[in-house]
Amino acid sequence: MELSHEYLAALVGRTRSGDSDAFAELYSLTYPKVYNYCRNYLKDEYLAQDAVQEVYISALKNINKINDPTLLVAWLKRISFNACYDISKKIQGDTGLLDQELMEEISDTSLSSNPEASTFSKDEHNRLLTAIGTLPATEQEIINLRFYKGMKIDDIASLTGLSKSTVKRRLITSINLLKTKMNG
Repeated sequence: MELSHEYLAALVGRTRSGDSDAFAELYSLTYPKVYNYCRNYLKDEYLAQDAVQEVYISALKNINKINDPTLLVAWLKRISFNACYDISKKIQGDTGLLDQELMEEISDTSLSSNPEASTFSKDEHNRLLTAIGTLPATEQEIINLRFYKGMKIDDIASLTGLSKSTVKRRLITSINLLKTKMNG
């Protein structure tokens, strides 16, 4: 069943007015999409349940901040991404190893480069995380899903609602930006 954005917007309005039944209905209508997103992102049903809880707590606290209630689904997706990203960062910790494939993509392969400079040190990891943090949110999400979650282009496209070509284009653009930031 496709959700009507207008109906969801009406539920947002009722929730803003203090109608807890409206929020309960909003939850029941959007829960499957939010849970599936979190489950695909985190690859663990228990972590996904934690993320969903964070999503709806944040949504309820910030329901008055949504400018266009017809964009509720996109707003929930953004909150879901942030919750999942935070959980995955807590799990990986700050000293997690860099994804070999991502480092190969962004490393300087010129003959003049110092091979020791490309070691996977904590410094390099922090530089990479900082560089990723400067990318737009959608590109951060694509980089995270591809290189840290190991998802395929088709799966990323399905999860984000973007076309395969858009995912590929954004991935290539992001990798090139990261190369510039890391090697520049």
